[in-house]
Amino acid sequence: MTVWTTARAAGRAALDLLLPASCAGCGDQGAACCPSCAATLAGRELVRRVAAGTEIHALARYDGVPRRLVLAYKERGRRDLARPLGAALAAAVPYLPGGRPAADGTWWLVPAPSRRSAARARGGQHVHALARRCAAELAARGVPAAVAPALRLGAGARDAVGLGPAERVANLAGRVRARPAGSPPPGTPVVLLDDVVTTGATAVTCANALRTGGAEVVATLTLTAAG
Repeated sequence: MTVWTTARAAGRAALDLLLPASCAGCGDQGAACCPSCAATLAGRELVRRVAAGTEIHALARYDGVPRRLVLAYKERGRRDLARPLGAALAAAVPYLPGGRPAADGTWWLVPAPSRRSAARARGGQHVHALARRCAAELAARGVPAAVAPALRLGAGARDAVGLGPAERVANLAGRVRARPAGSPPPGTPVVLLDDVVTTGATAVTCANALRTGGAEVVATLTLTAAG
């Protein structure tokens, strides 16, 4: 982490202490995400996508309040959103089509990895932080959960913004790999988590890497679905 990144993170933390929380979805004072805006990610009707045989479900479409919440968390330093966004994911995990825990009842969550440069700018792997909050919320509800940092993104991947479907696949080809040190035992059913699904290229590539590493990908869940 650079000196500038560290200073920026410290500045954000200081502002969080000095200023009252405001909802990233509507701007109301009092909470990082007010109940009304949190309800837009309630996942009452999951958005379903299929890419290269991989089924992906999202809590909401990448539009309006959900889009503002994701952008605030991912690009604008609103790390206070990790808790409500993680809670939204946790509410959907046990009911995912095809999803299931391991034999001992533990839900294994695998976060999609980010580019190292993007993670440095954002103060860390943002989806990993979401997965931790999701696991904590599940545990608070009496549902055993664990986070497996089972994937890594190698050097050379570009920012996917503006890339078409084929370009996104080529951008990730050979760069998403399983991390044995962060993986659950072979054959363990896992749920892949991410923030946004656009073409599905990331989900497909991550799922393939996990299967190569011996995991069984039973479901993929994202906060939002674009397009």
